[in-house]
Amino acid sequence: MTRPPAQFVQKTVEAIDRVNMAIGRAAAWCCLYIVVVEFALVVMRYALGIGSIRIQESVIYAHAALFMLAAAWVLQTDGHVRVDIFYAEARPRTKAAIDLLGTVIFLAPFAVALLMLSLPYAARSWAIFERSPEASGLPFVFLLKTLIPLFACLIGLQGIAQAIRAVLTLRGQR
Repeated sequence: MTRPPAQFVQKTVEAIDRVNMAIGRAAAWCCLYIVVVEFALVVMRYALGIGSIRIQESVIYAHAALFMLAAAWVLQTDGHVRVDIFYAEARPRTKAAIDLLGTVIFLAPFAVALLMLSLPYAARSWAIFERSPEASGLPFVFLLKTLIPLFACLIGLQGIAQAIRAVLTLRGQR
């Protein structure tokens, strides 16, 4: 069995990183939206006595989009919380082995299971163009539910890139 050319593998990893970085950076703008709109909602409610279910739901949507779309980028930049008992002081090859095992044993099965379970859930929502149960709520619940399989795909792709990097490190090619 022949190995794929190293340049192709490296370009694949870089492409996955670029996609997740672009999506993550775009999703990061949801932070600004959440803060500004939530502040406006508080002022509207307590100073003016006005409320808006649509605007409240838009903050929930932005919050979901932020976490679901930026998670793979955070994984890429090693920003997730981890217990660094052994990892922090480990050699690069040991870190690569831990990353590879973690990806294969935990991340990949999680991403696959989440994708398989969430696709029918999102499809049912799309089939009826599910909307908010609130009369004046947003009519886009089907889009919100689509974030779940999208998250599974993005985190799974980033796991593939992480596993490839780990294998390259273990082989001494990185």
